[in-house]
Amino acid sequence: MQTALDDTLAALADPTRRAILARLAAGEARVTELAQPFDMSLNSVSKHIRMLERASLVTRRVAGRDHFLSFNPAPLDAAQAWITEQQALWAWRLRRLDDVLNTGDAP
Repeated sequence: MQTALDDTLAALADPTRRAILARLAAGEARVTELAQPFDMSLNSVSKHIRMLERASLVTRRVAGRDHFLSFNPAPLDAAQAWITEQQALWAWRLRRLDDVLNTGDAP
């Protein structure tokens, strides 16, 4: 089973999706507006948007025939928490390895 963190990291792995999020950080936009700067079909951009929606990084509001997208930064908080935990764990491990290498004391 894929976790929310997996969905977030997979969504952030693509430069097109990161560019879409960067645009949405400035405010809500129509799907067609988001697609304009990309040299790809609207269908291809929509696939990227669906991946961002799956990760809950983007929310959609429908008004008539228009679909408006907004950036939801909340999933980034969980990703940041995981990254911070990993940094702390690896910093501790590397300090411990450095201690062992410098003193010759194995645990």
